[in-house]
Amino acid sequence: MRRRLLVAVVACFLAAPVAQAAAPTLPLRLDRALTVPHVAAQASAAIAIDLETFEVVYERNADLSLLPASNEKLAVTFAALRELGPSYRFRTEVLGVGYQEGEVWNGDLVLKGYGDPTLSSLQLTRLAAQLREQGIRRVTGRVIGDETWFDARRMVAGWLPWFYVNESPPLSALAIDRDRYHGLVGKVPPLSAAARFQELLHARGIVAGEPATGRAPPGSFGLAVVYSDPLPDVLATMDIASDNYTAELVLKTLGAELGGAGTSAAGAAVVVRCLHEAGVPLAGVRVVDGSGLSRADRLTARALTAILVAAFTDPDLREPLWEALPIAGVNGTLEDRLRLRPARGAVRAKTGTTNVASALSGYVRDRYAFAVLQNGHPVSTYWARTAQDRFAQALAAEALVP
Repeated sequence: MRRRLLVAVVACFLAAPVAQAAAPTLPLRLDRALTVPHVAAQASAAIAIDLETFEVVYERNADLSLLPASNEKLAVTFAALRELGPSYRFRTEVLGVGYQEGEVWNGDLVLKGYGDPTLSSLQLTRLAAQLREQGIRRVTGRVIGDETWFDARRMVAGWLPWFYVNESPPLSALAIDRDRYHGLVGKVPPLSAAARFQELLHARGIVAGEPATGRAPPGSFGLAVVYSDPLPDVLATMDIASDNYTAELVLKTLGAELGGAGTSAAGAAVVVRCLHEAGVPLAGVRVVDGSGLSRADRLTARALTAILVAAFTDPDLREPLWEALPIAGVNGTLEDRLRLRPARGAVRAKTGTTNVASALSGYVRDRYAFAVLQNGHPVSTYWARTAQDRFAQALAAEALVP
């Protein structure tokens, strides 16, 4: 019932003409806000929705298919909250292959990752502590890192080669400290994770064999487990800082949990299905990765605002998505933008920046949802942001009108 209601609400505002009841000067002010040099109007799109009436108060090229940059993370955030649920936590396990005899574990230990982007040495220390509490002091076999919950692709289709490490650590279902091992980025994340776990076992008084990579065999069983913070906290960190690595692991988690495979493609299919079920228009939409780094991604301004409206009208999703967005002039990627009132503190929005795309999509108080997408080869970041900020300021000023 709830999903049918959300689809009806989204369909209502998508079909609505530009509202006649809007303040006469608002469409003109928004149009002027977007008029800046070095940003092509034919490669730009914008839309604003009144959240009280769900009417379109302004639109320009709202159905134009454009590169979204990090606004791609909005689609992933929405799908993760809706499909995995706000109570979801990433887990990491130690599986036993063998048996315990006194203080000796006869066999291997398998450190199995399930895509936790926040997995740290502290959590591995807790796993080691759980093993020590069980009386284990020596392991006759190896410490095996198992990343098979996901595929072993370290990047995503459409990424430029230099994005590797510079924009995201290598992708893996098992990576510790964002795959930094003794100050360096590991080329084989599960091996670095196993080696780090072996060190932490030793620090806890447990001697174990050499680190290796592999898959937990049939018959292995759980000895210890740790969990991440709840999903909304992970997504808030992802969106406020615009963290590409977390976005990609969340996408693969969607694939592993709901799409039949821990791949970017399977996760993207789950996102598209979720958007369709929520009534988001998919014409011009193509989801390839989770971060927006792929040159193959495409979104429309109308699809972005449909996501925002669908979340706003869902009591289970409204607060976690709202809390995940940077606050104008306060934190994250908006800390140094929109610092003047009325936008300061009133705008919550996801930024997006590459050399060919710039974007800003979010909410103005609880009055408007909006999206601005701009492309170019290259696009002027300065002028694109100027247009976005003026657009948001105009909506913020209007939101103050009784």
